[in-house]
Amino acid sequence: MTIQRIAAFSNGNSGGNPAGVYISDRHPSETDMQRIAAEVGYSETAFAAPVADATNNSYQVRYFAPETEVPFCGHATIALGAALALRHGDGTFPLILNDAEITVEGQRDGDIISAALLSPPTSSQPAPAKLITDALSLFGYGSDQLNPDLPPALANGGADHLILCLNSREALAAMTYDLNAGRQLMDQANVVTISLLYAETPQRFHARNPFAAGGIYEDPATGAAATALGGYLRDIHWPHGGSIDIIQGEDMGMGSRLRAEISATPGTAIRVSGTARIMKS
Repeated sequence: MTIQRIAAFSNGNSGGNPAGVYISDRHPSETDMQRIAAEVGYSETAFAAPVADATNNSYQVRYFAPETEVPFCGHATIALGAALALRHGDGTFPLILNDAEITVEGQRDGDIISAALLSPPTSSQPAPAKLITDALSLFGYGSDQLNPDLPPALANGGADHLILCLNSREALAAMTYDLNAGRQLMDQANVVTISLLYAETPQRFHARNPFAAGGIYEDPATGAAATALGGYLRDIHWPHGGSIDIIQGEDMGMGSRLRAEISATPGTAIRVSGTARIMKS
C-alpha cells in the first residue's frame, strides 16, 4: 500500500493542507479505508479507483477523515488531481463521488502542480437563529462581532458548512473553542465545518475552518468550504466580480491560498484552484 502525501492549496513551496491520496484498482473495504485515514492522520484521505472500462481516465472517489467518511473534500480533490497528473500527465479527470460527479484538472511544473476542481452544484439558505447563537457561544463571540453585510448561512458545495462572517481580522485571529463541544454542535447541525471569515475586500477573504466533526481542530485550507462560500456570495449578490481569493492557515503557521471562480448562474458549480506540493514521505 502506497499513500501519497500532498499539500493542497500551498503557498509556493510551503503551507497548504496535507491530504492522503490512495489510488488502487479497487477501493479497500469501508473499515479499511476508515482505518487507513486514521493512521494517515490528515484531515482527509482520498481513495480513488478507476472506473471499469472507462476510456476517459475517470475515477470513483471516496473521502475519509480520521473519524468519519465525508461526502466531498476540496483539498483532497486538489491533491488527487496532482497525483493523477503525475500518473497520467496533464489533463482533466472525471470523478464520481458518492452523491455527485465532478472534475479535477492537474498540470505539472516541477515539484509544484497547479490543480483545479469543478464543484458539485451549490446552494445556501439563512442559518437558523439557534444555530447562530450556539455557534457564537462555542467560540465566545458576540453577535456584534458579525458582519451585517454577510449574514450567517448554511451553504453547500458538495458538503454542508455554516458560514459566519466576522467584522474584524482580530476577531478571526482570536478563534478558540472546545473540540468536543464543537464536534457535538457540528454533528447536531449536520455541518462538516464552520467557516469563519473576514472580508478584507469584496474579493479577498481570510478564513478559518474548524473541522471538529472530523476530529480535526482546524483545517489550514478547505476547498469544499470555498465552493460553498462562492455559491453563497452569488446567492446574496455580493460584488465578487467573478472570483475571490481566500487566505487561510496563516494563524496556524501554514499559509494557504485558494481561488474560487464564480459564474453568474445560480446553483452552478464553482471552480476552485490552487497549487499542490508533493510532500516527502
